[in-house]
Amino acid sequence: MSARRVQVLVSGRVQGVFFRQGAMEEALRLGLGGWVRNRSDGRVEAEAEGPAEAVDTFVAFCRRGPDRARVDGVVVRDRPLQGTTRFLLESSV
Repeated sequence: MSARRVQVLVSGRVQGVFFRQGAMEEALRLGLGGWVRNRSDGRVEAEAEGPAEAVDTFVAFCRRGPDRARVDGVVVRDRPLQGTTRFLLESSV
């Protein structure tokens, strides 16, 4: 089973709609490590690491978001593996 780590930048109406909480719950459900936070530019940023299939499922969640979100764009970049096993809700930057 191959592992993968990605950075995900999500734009649209993604702050104040429980996007971070939903992303964290999805990552925990999938057994991923990483983090999610709000950015000062209005986007949500996340990094997720784990089995490639689970990471792909997490990215699919980010493309739709929770019910109250409106996702306008998603940028996904591969990142080097860090061996992260915990998923955290980080402070805004």
